[in-house]
Amino acid sequence: MTTHDQMLRLLNGYQVSQALHVAAVLKISDQLADGGKTLPELAAATECDERSLGRLLRALVALGVYVEDDGRFSTTELGDALRADVPGTAYGWAAFLGEPSIWQAWGTLLHSIRTGENAFAALHGKPVWQYRAEHPEVLQVFDRAMTSLTGALADAVVEAYDFSRFTCVVDVGGGRGTLLAAVLSEHPTLQGVLFDQPQVVAGASEFLANAGVSDRVDVVGGSFFDEVPAGDCYLLKSILHDWEDDRAQQILAVCRRGLSDDGTVLVVEHVLDDPRWAIVTAMTDLNMLVGPGGQERTESGYAALLEASGLSLRRVVRTDSPVAIIEAIPA
Repeated sequence: MTTHDQMLRLLNGYQVSQALHVAAVLKISDQLADGGKTLPELAAATECDERSLGRLLRALVALGVYVEDDGRFSTTELGDALRADVPGTAYGWAAFLGEPSIWQAWGTLLHSIRTGENAFAALHGKPVWQYRAEHPEVLQVFDRAMTSLTGALADAVVEAYDFSRFTCVVDVGGGRGTLLAAVLSEHPTLQGVLFDQPQVVAGASEFLANAGVSDRVDVVGGSFFDEVPAGDCYLLKSILHDWEDDRAQQILAVCRRGLSDDGTVLVVEHVLDDPRWAIVTAMTDLNMLVGPGGQERTESGYAALLEASGLSLRRVVRTDSPVAIIEAIPA
């Protein structure tokens, strides 16, 4: 492949993203889960124009997502990663990244680079959190995306860190409880608290029950800018990177106020100076600029945040995934 061809492949990446987004929204992989289907059958099931759907499928076959044999389309192992009916797939993220408010915000990246302003707020006239609060259907897509991403990382976090010494783990901003459920499943005597905005945790009970841990979890609604429930371990996954330093410090300071003197704060985030995941983390950092307005940080950047919040960096535990576990104790 020539350098020119390599560059074109990079430039056309947005086309691939949108094709996969449409496939996820239409749940094509779910349609193909029980065996192959013809184009007319898929068009009828998804209520799509047959000719246009065929063009989409042709592109997805070329990408290795699906295969076609004698007029029947089937999913591949890659295509199974878009199934909505299987936990831990990329379906939620695929459905989210092409959501119009996010898709359009990425179109104003140049404005953010020139001005330093958050792209989403510049385009929509309000921060992403306010927008989602006013558009519950968008919030639902976002929550599903976070569950999708967390499901892919949860096993790596549980394998890399020993939670057994704790009594109660408080998952701060824990969404529907995907990571907390993984931790509690690995440690049957551990208690947990799932803490997030009331409208978010309202949908957590069914998930926690299906995970078999609901009897050990208290579900609490509130704001991590005000107060967090008591516990000897605060777990914050993909929370601080959503915010600039002043707000991130505020969240950590609230956790410090609620933490026992022998307690621990675990920050699960991308770390910019981890060379294994340089591309992933750099692109996630751009996503923070475009979407919530936060940033990814280096190890020293997190150390400074912790110190300013009354905490001290103890160690950074690398995982077999793009995130690391930043362990902090009271200063």
